[in-house]
Amino acid sequence: MLYQFEFRTYQRKFKRPLQTSHGIWDIRSGIILRLVGENNQIGWGEIAPLSWFGSESLEQALDFCKSLATNISEETIFSISAELPACQFGFESALSNEQNSPPPAPPCQGGETSENLTYLSQKGEKMQNRFSGLLPAGETALQALQVLWLDGYRTFKWKIGVAAIKEELKIFQQLIQAMHNLCDREAAFLRLDANGGLSYSEAKTWLQACDEVKATPDFSADIEFLEQPLPVTQFQEMVELNAIYATRIALDESAANLDRIQECYSQGWRGIFVIKPAICGSPSQLRKFCQTHNIDAVFSSVFETEIGKQAALNLATQLSLNKRALGFGTDCWFDDNHSILDFRF
Repeated sequence: MLYQFEFRTYQRKFKRPLQTSHGIWDIRSGIILRLVGENNQIGWGEIAPLSWFGSESLEQALDFCKSLATNISEETIFSISAELPACQFGFESALSNEQNSPPPAPPCQGGETSENLTYLSQKGEKMQNRFSGLLPAGETALQALQVLWLDGYRTFKWKIGVAAIKEELKIFQQLIQAMHNLCDREAAFLRLDANGGLSYSEAKTWLQACDEVKATPDFSADIEFLEQPLPVTQFQEMVELNAIYATRIALDESAANLDRIQECYSQGWRGIFVIKPAICGSPSQLRKFCQTHNIDAVFSSVFETEIGKQAALNLATQLSLNKRALGFGTDCWFDDNHSILDFRF
């Protein structure tokens, strides 16, 4: 079957720049895809590259889209190179949406809340109970915690490795105490994300601090894991640290795409993988690998629009074996609520 293919770019400005050890990110850019089948059914997809994380660049993705004819086949879609993982995800997602009936609601409608989306598998379940809320780096995390808590979130992710470790450890103690104070006979979880920005000695210091929290009697707040404490090149050191400390380590940049996930698994990693479907590569191949090896996965956003988010969450719902909170609590980082994205072609 041939599909009529069209695409357009978008830009979304963050309410406040996102600070990570990789630098400051203030605008999310990407590509929206539309496939129209011979039955006139429309499939939407999204290419949301993150080149500094290991995917192709936006320019490379655009060049690929421009190289395609206005009519493309399934064979073309499934032969996209693994060097273009965000493109693989976007095109396969659009193809899957076109083939499923009924298709997702047209994204141009806007104004839809996440509670209306199909990935909420349990009746009456709120998104905040399944998603982790992303806290900003630094002291502003303390104020953001209060807001997200009132919104119903109970799992939080905080970026570290941005400021001096002494300063961040002080804020960490305040943050974890604030979480404990907010708890009322219910657990709350904190994920620390270093984006590979710690030294080996700093990673040990953080893991020790986390272990002390975990060992505190009758403390309601817990540390779920420390995400990517060291650079990708220090894989064996992370394996070592994961075996020494009670606080678990999760691989993120080390597992940026399916090739890297397979490589880490073949080298013996049986810990947590943080998987960002939108830049991981082929959804069908990712699904096959996860189901074959039963890996412990946390699925996470790359600040895609609702189109990519829906496709990523469809995968996450199928593959989240341990029911960990999904890292898609990102809507509050934008003002536009997708309304600036006019997807009419």
